[in-house]
Amino acid sequence: MTVVWINGAFGAGKTTTARELIELIPNSTLFDPEVIGGALTHLLPPKRLAEVGDYQDLPMWRRLVIDTAAAMLADLGGTLVVPMTLLRQEYRDEIFGGLAARRIEVRHVLLAPAETILRERIASRETPEDLPDGEIRVRQWCYDHIEPYRSALASWLTADAHPVDTGTLTPYEAAARVAEAVGSGAVPACDIVQTPEPTGETVAAGVLLFDDHDRVLLVDPTYKPGWEFPGGVVEPGEAPARAGMREVREETGLLLDDVPALLVVDWERPAPPAYGGLRMLFDGGRLDSADAGRVLLPGQELRDWRFVTEDEAAGLLPPVRYERLRWALRARERGAALYLEAGTPVG
Repeated sequence: MTVVWINGAFGAGKTTTARELIELIPNSTLFDPEVIGGALTHLLPPKRLAEVGDYQDLPMWRRLVIDTAAAMLADLGGTLVVPMTLLRQEYRDEIFGGLAARRIEVRHVLLAPAETILRERIASRETPEDLPDGEIRVRQWCYDHIEPYRSALASWLTADAHPVDTGTLTPYEAAARVAEAVGSGAVPACDIVQTPEPTGETVAAGVLLFDDHDRVLLVDPTYKPGWEFPGGVVEPGEAPARAGMREVREETGLLLDDVPALLVVDWERPAPPAYGGLRMLFDGGRLDSADAGRVLLPGQELRDWRFVTEDEAAGLLPPVRYERLRWALRARERGAALYLEAGTPVG
């Protein structure tokens, strides 16, 4: 099962190209996630909608995109063509990682006309007649997203997606160019580790590694949003501390000589669709400068690493992971492990 994700700025011609593309790729189906966004405007209370500037900011939208794509492919098979702008890397990680967890490969294509052509297309774009001030609002929305598009191009988008310059192409010609690139393998499947979704509560082990300044090592996974500690799910029959050592070796290339000491055990409550479970953090000790220089990241699973202070970690880690780190650092200072429930010490 395959998803061909057609990315690009608003006005790049994603939807028209996608409609032509399903005629060129055998056994393919169009899935426009904008339909889900439109449905949510009718389903959610106005107060909830007012809390976000874009329906992509709703975790519910991102989950529904993953679930709907998986359900369509399970029923129809073949290839799903998805025209949707994705400019935030953490949303790309969440959606593409969720699809990979369901054993669905993603081929990421970027329609990239020159900005002058993009602006011309936006200026001539048709707008709904029944929408008050529709012409101004729709076009301004597109113009407002040119700068985020530029930022995504400069930081991650070009490296992640296969670009196709559609500035002088008709929608059919653009679709033919995409179909040729996908069929020839020029658009490879995204390099995302396929982490199977848990079917029940899990035990996970993370390891804190420190530099000479007592900064902690964090890694940036390609398959989920937010930074993380080196670590992962404990396999059946595996000791948690040993699982942490294995994950450190797999994720960073570093071999730990000693079994790390326990810092915290945190019970993470189930929050559907996640099952929760036990999350452990261990003290992997201090790395000398030579060890730190030998950190090697597998391109499929992690894209970056850095040593950070506790304050810097607050801006990188999701809140629940930051609380876990905060209490792990206190436990390290005191020399006594802590038991947490949802990031809060108990007892």
